[in-house]
Amino acid sequence: MNNNTSFVSVASLTWLLTNTVLSIGCLIYGLFQPDLELSKMSILIFIGASIISLPVLVVLTVAISYIERKPLIQQQKIYRYYLCCLICTIPYGFIGGLLFGSGGHYLEYVLLSIMLLFLCSLIASFLIQYKINNYFSSTQINQIMEHNQMNEANNESFRNATENVFAPNTKTTYSDPTTSNKTLIKGLITGALILLMLIPTVFVSNLITEREKRHQDVVKEVSGGWSAAQTLSGPYLYIPYQEKTTDDKGKETLITKQLFILPENLNVDGNIIPEIRLRSIYKVVLYKSDIKTNGNFKFIVPKDIDINTLQLSDAKVCYNLSDFKGIEEKMFINLNGTRYDLLPGLPTKQMETITTSNNTNGTDNNTAVENTSRQIETIGLSAPITLTKEDLQKSISFNMQVKIKGSEELHFIPLSGNSIFSLTSTWPNPKFDGGNLPNTREVSDKGFTAKWSFNNANLPFGTVINNFNFPKQTYAFGVGMLQPTDQYAKTMRSVKYAILFIGLTFALFFIIELMQKKPMHPVQYVLIGIALVIFFTLLLSIGEFLIFDLAYLLAAISTITLITLYAKSHFKSFKSASILGSLLTCLYAFIFVLIRLEDAALLVGSIGLFIILAMIMFGSRKINWYGQQEANTI
Repeated sequence: MNNNTSFVSVASLTWLLTNTVLSIGCLIYGLFQPDLELSKMSILIFIGASIISLPVLVVLTVAISYIERKPLIQQQKIYRYYLCCLICTIPYGFIGGLLFGSGGHYLEYVLLSIMLLFLCSLIASFLIQYKINNYFSSTQINQIMEHNQMNEANNESFRNATENVFAPNTKTTYSDPTTSNKTLIKGLITGALILLMLIPTVFVSNLITEREKRHQDVVKEVSGGWSAAQTLSGPYLYIPYQEKTTDDKGKETLITKQLFILPENLNVDGNIIPEIRLRSIYKVVLYKSDIKTNGNFKFIVPKDIDINTLQLSDAKVCYNLSDFKGIEEKMFINLNGTRYDLLPGLPTKQMETITTSNNTNGTDNNTAVENTSRQIETIGLSAPITLTKEDLQKSISFNMQVKIKGSEELHFIPLSGNSIFSLTSTWPNPKFDGGNLPNTREVSDKGFTAKWSFNNANLPFGTVINNFNFPKQTYAFGVGMLQPTDQYAKTMRSVKYAILFIGLTFALFFIIELMQKKPMHPVQYVLIGIALVIFFTLLLSIGEFLIFDLAYLLAAISTITLITLYAKSHFKSFKSASILGSLLTCLYAFIFVLIRLEDAALLVGSIGLFIILAMIMFGSRKINWYGQQEANTI
């Protein structure tokens, strides 16, 4: 045994440095998460981890002493040492899952805790790698000498006993159990490293979410100074009336109710002029609109309402919108030949606000977009109007022109009997959504035109209603002019395929190293894994400046080139590096296809994985998994 290095010192240093790396990791993480105050607790974390992990020190001491006495080569002992470190982290991983796991994520936190602790132990082992190599190499020398002496005696007696039994030039095979154990342990460590490298992808996912939220905050900030998304409805008439009621004591009283008259026919023709404002690296889409509206009212007073109870002197014409800041010019309506200026305020609260979270019932655009929830809040304008009983017997026409500005989205609520909505714009990437999609639409690089039509048969309300407080948002429709920000969604989908990126890349390296007989150190696998994780950060950062497809191409080329050159430097074979680079190129192209696909992603992914598995099985068919060797006997 080496006098300078003992199994106690190796176990102690591993245990001590693992706790140190863990506390330093908490310190660094706490710098980016000041709310957790982990940076202030790093010393306490070190002391607590050292006390809790004392059983690990005992287990490592015993295990390293046991591994030392096994008749194995140095590399096999080192692999078993790493496997022992992994096993020691498992109980503490379950404790971490109990402490931090919640909401059905217990197993995820267990796995995350195990991998984090194993990573700390790998870093600690790397820091004392020279001591580990020195210790296991010194113990191997004596074992090899003793093993060779015993084998020499056994081989001599074996040759004498079988000299005349076998025919000349007969070949037989035998299996070297140490080689098969080495392959098995290396495979287990590689599998553990695959799971370990999934941990950084969690932080990448959080980074994507943070950047997407930052973009949304910028959009809200710019929209707040301009105008929010607009939802328009109207015009319509408000007429109060009185009705007699009898209370519990039989006394008659008069109460005031409301009658709402919607247009019998409504035509809306709008032109949307988009504007792009830059804020930092983000683009925010704003718009101005010129909307012309005309139609007519037809009064049909319900039979249960006495026309004499209508308070026509209090009648008003009303119009709803979402944000007063979007009104560019004074709003007015020409009704029955008279101009009325509209002012803020509605005659009743039930008309003033619609606040609900509504999932869009339909989405139609030139690119696939996921349905989103939309908050509709409307306020309104109104103006007193002059109505007579004679007016109730005829059709009253109206027209108005509204110039409204807003941000990203423009929606309408079809409050009428029969209506036609037409919109045109130079924006080339519209998103048609809401309760109804356009009857006709044309989208090109020069812009779009869309047309919606409604009638009494496909709307569940008439033109004369007593209660205005019904879910009008259900029938909202319109167009969104969102700046394409699907790079965040596509990057997030890419991260979900991280197990394929990392797992298949590690599997390729593992097979090549077995075939080339040039083993790679676990630290080299970690470096390759880090390069694969950096691919996602490159994709995210480049995607904020370029379109996703080009960002994916640049990030993939950079990652593939880096890993291929690293493989060339390790295997010293241009052929092996070229094969690896070609396979990685196919892998990244395959994942790109999966990201772009929607409905067929599962089918294509399943077929692709089957083909990849078949190629791996074909390529590894000649690998000597059990270390069988041919021996000649004469």
